[in-house]
Amino acid sequence: MNQSSSTAPRAHRRAVVLGGGLTGALVAAVLAEHADEVTIIDRDLLPPVPAPRKGLPQARHAHLLWSGGASIIESLLPGTHDRWLAAGARRIPLPTGLVTLTAEGWMRRWPEMQFLIACSRDLLDWVIREQVFTHPNITVREATEVIALAGNAQRVTGVHLRDAAMGTTSRLDVDLVVDATGRGSAAPRWLTALGLPTVREGVVDSGLAYATRLFRAPEGTEDYPVVNVQSDPREPIPGQTATLVPIENRQWLVTLSGTRGGHPPKEAAEFEAFARQVRHPVVAEIIADAEPLTDVYVSRSTINRRRFFERLTPWPAGFLVIGDAVATYNPVYGQGMSVAAGCAATLRDALRQRELGDPQLSRHVQRRVGRIAEGPWSLATGQDILYPGAIGNQPPFMTRLLRGYTDRLLRTATGRPTVAQALFDAMTLSRPLTCLVTPSVVAGVLRGPGQPPLAEPPLTVSENRFHQRSAPPTMHQSPGGEPTTPK
Repeated sequence: MNQSSSTAPRAHRRAVVLGGGLTGALVAAVLAEHADEVTIIDRDLLPPVPAPRKGLPQARHAHLLWSGGASIIESLLPGTHDRWLAAGARRIPLPTGLVTLTAEGWMRRWPEMQFLIACSRDLLDWVIREQVFTHPNITVREATEVIALAGNAQRVTGVHLRDAAMGTTSRLDVDLVVDATGRGSAAPRWLTALGLPTVREGVVDSGLAYATRLFRAPEGTEDYPVVNVQSDPREPIPGQTATLVPIENRQWLVTLSGTRGGHPPKEAAEFEAFARQVRHPVVAEIIADAEPLTDVYVSRSTINRRRFFERLTPWPAGFLVIGDAVATYNPVYGQGMSVAAGCAATLRDALRQRELGDPQLSRHVQRRVGRIAEGPWSLATGQDILYPGAIGNQPPFMTRLLRGYTDRLLRTATGRPTVAQALFDAMTLSRPLTCLVTPSVVAGVLRGPGQPPLAEPPLTVSENRFHQRSAPPTMHQSPGGEPTTPK
């Protein structure tokens, strides 16, 4: 009697993830549910504790994981939120726990609309690695470099590797290769080596540089808000910002930034002075008496770069590019981690409908990854191209046409909670950008803020204890925007 095809043994499925950072770890977690073997390849040694990683020098600067990305990560790795908080991270409600000066004025601290996870990037990534790397289907190969893809223009069948310590080379054959190597990805070169056309790129460079320093937070600041002073891209001057993020171990992580012609200093002696010259000196005033814990760390790799892999024809089966390898954004917008989480979730959803060996899987997912990247790309580049000396193409006509509406929406959000809700939904990538043009939001934008702008940062009386003003006492605001006792 012939055996039914339904009882035929299932093929042994294997996948490889290039890059062991946050994106790679999330992708590996997804693949481990569908592959018998998942191998993570990383050219560096990955620390077993929350510590700096050679391949992520920008980790020292402020990183905010918005609720959209945090919620996706929780769905991929249940229990991650609790693990972050247990390790010292904070869940900060938005805008309740946010003191921010936008281009259109101070935001009021309405009751919670969204949230963010605040901690060092080292801690954030370590909590994820700790869960993923112990999965029985996952193997991690460190200090290993990817030389090239194996296969041809129709199908990628694996990767060629070099062991950094031994100097030996090998080939790993798999059903799916996922490139999560980040902004330094060599995927365009790998693909042309297989005979595929050149991948089209878009670049917008505002010349932004970052400077970061850690401070010891004073006693009694366990619930201190994130404090942020943004630049106004409409002003014909370099854009300069200051951000204070309360992180684990009772520390304040303070990041300053400046576009071309207005870079922050490398010298510790000039750090506070730069923070004092941005649009409002609140961050400088808060850290004036705080104890510095580190020197100043400076980074300049902040170019917005978009690689349009989804437009490449043909696209090889068995290969997928994801996360920062597809698009990198000016870090000031805090979008990269949430976009990466969205890409991993897209792969998860696709694998619920298709087999790992499906020749159409990678093309299907690559197109969706491109769509995920498009909104954040438009937001970041539409602002960055406005700064003096910015390099890159002007945004599309429709983006420029909507700029006036966007400015008015930001102004209205400072005084109208329904519009603020839509803004935070979009900003945290919890809802698509179309939520900003629903009838109720458009109606609110047309009516305007409805309240006078706040004259000062909306700090509470308790928070003001750490706000060392050099000017005469002024009336400050409570989280809801009402005046409190003068300092």
